[in-house]
Amino acid sequence: MRTALLATALTVGPTLAMAEPERYELDPEHTTVAFTVMHVGYAATLGLFAEVEGGFVYDRETQELSEVEVTVQTSSLETLNDARDEHVRSGDFLNVSEFPEMVFTASGGTPTGETTGEVPGELTLLGETHPLVLDATLNKAGVYPFGHERFTLGLSLSGNLQRSDWGMTYGVDNGLVGDEVMLIVETEAMRAED
Repeated sequence: MRTALLATALTVGPTLAMAEPERYELDPEHTTVAFTVMHVGYAATLGLFAEVEGGFVYDRETQELSEVEVTVQTSSLETLNDARDEHVRSGDFLNVSEFPEMVFTASGGTPTGETTGEVPGELTLLGETHPLVLDATLNKAGVYPFGHERFTLGLSLSGNLQRSDWGMTYGVDNGLVGDEVMLIVETEAMRAED
């Protein structure tokens, strides 16, 4: 999901005087794509993907969002249990050998509040592409106080999907693994350097 999932929140940022749209890149050191899914009805299992890249174009003056693309390397899955990780990487779930990437793309978004919005897009997973809407919150916008010192947008995004829509049906009928998956994206997106 070139988790683009992240770019979603940008459509809702505070209006700042800017003349034109600018490119933002997800900071790989400060971007996390995670998920929760119910296990046998007892508790949700939390997992995350360690390798995510992507970016988007955003106009802070008009709040227009475009060219969102986030790519997640599915083999970078971590659930803090080696046996479970191998199972989730297998053909029962992510089938990472055949489908090494999960990609989220979007071409716009709709503000729902001063710092919140929705980003309707598409998620490509297991060779299938279906709609996915992310709820986004702009946490902070400003020049990073150290390190790269680039203008940065801090974003929190989330959305829900039915994994069976993408053909991932293992454990659904017998209730071993929930069908509904919550996606969670936390990112710092840096304005691209000229």
